Amino acid sequence: MSKDLGYVLITPYTLRKSRTGGVLGRLLSTTGLDLVAARMFGPSKELVTRYAELIRGSEDIWPEIREILPEYIEREFAPTEDGQVHRVLMLLFEGDNAIRKLRDAIGGFEDSIESADTIRGTYGDYIKTHEGLVTYFEPAVLTGPTKDFVRSTLSLWAEFSESDGGVLENVIRLADDKDVQKTLVIIKPDNFTFPSSRPGNIMDIFSRSGLRLIGAKLLRMSLSEALEFYGPVQPVLRDKLGGLAVDRACETLSREFGFEMPGSVRDALSRTLGPAFGDHQFFSIMNFMTGQWAPDIHGDEVLAEGKVRCMTLVYAGENAVEKIRNILGPTDPSKAAPGSVRREFGTDIMVNAAHASDSPENALREIGIVNVQEDTISRWYQKYFN
Repeated sequence: MSKDLGYVLITPYTLRKSRTGGVLGRLLSTTGLDLVAARMFGPSKELVTRYAELIRGSEDIWPEIREILPEYIEREFAPTEDGQVHRVLMLLFEGDNAIRKLRDAIGGFEDSIESADTIRGTYGDYIKTHEGLVTYFEPAVLTGPTKDFVRSTLSLWAEFSESDGGVLENVIRLADDKDVQKTLVIIKPDNFTFPSSRPGNIMDIFSRSGLRLIGAKLLRMSLSEALEFYGPVQPVLRDKLGGLAVDRACETLSREFGFEMPGSVRDALSRTLGPAFGDHQFFSIMNFMTGQWAPDIHGDEVLAEGKVRCMTLVYAGENAVEKIRNILGPTDPSKAAPGSVRREFGTDIMVNAAHASDSPENALREIGIVNVQEDTISRWYQKYFN
């Protein structure tokens, strides 16, 4: 079978109600598709108008929905009169029959009447009077029913991806006092080993923070990015872990040979074994985040996309750094509190589910390194429909 590219648009209402993680978890676990791109949009008036017109003119859309959906989009997606934008999260999925699988997982607009086995059945609303008049309509998510409609929709959103997408600054209902911060979360590669609800479940836990999700990107971290991102950790690992390695080596040698290791041996090990062990641990972290062993990669290959996926998220709000780190838990999952991300999903100090920035300054540095602002939607559109 040939692979398809499908999209899901998570509506402003679903984002405001912090249902994003539940939707993502359901999509990943029920479709078996690969999540290949994620981008936050603050749709401009022009994008909203053209998207509504696209739906009005499409015979692929159920006639009754073709009447009410454009009005919903014009009302809920457009910026407010004072210029604040509404958040819309676009997710791209790749795989066999991706368009059909997404459509089946999301369900029809009327699923909310008596069904909970689809995303709309759980999160959407389509309420009518006995006379058939629609009194409330909230689709929760939007997707394309046919390949032609997917092509047209992605062409439009890719056109506006650079101008209307990225890390949003003027988000509706985002406080603007002196304590507002941005912070970066990375849902690590172990959560994407196979299609599962884990990434969505982790997002659900972070939603307890009450912060706004203002940026998202599906990332295959390159070795160059990993080196810049984790570079400050290398001397720390050389110092702390190197010292532990030397201590253990001296204990083992003393036990094996039956005499205390002299200072000269310890000094020699400190100059050789200690840094080597620290570097090995550093390269292991790089390998976990990129799927590549750094000493074996040379030249321009360090700039290429890595072999494993992770998901970067930018949250904003009052004391964002502290709130996210409290929910994340300490580096060692065994020491994390019940209900924290790392206690629930972490395995060990390295495979510990997620990363979060430790200061507002580091957050800005890290957001820049992984380039959450980058437009990846256009690249996938070009790959499939150019």
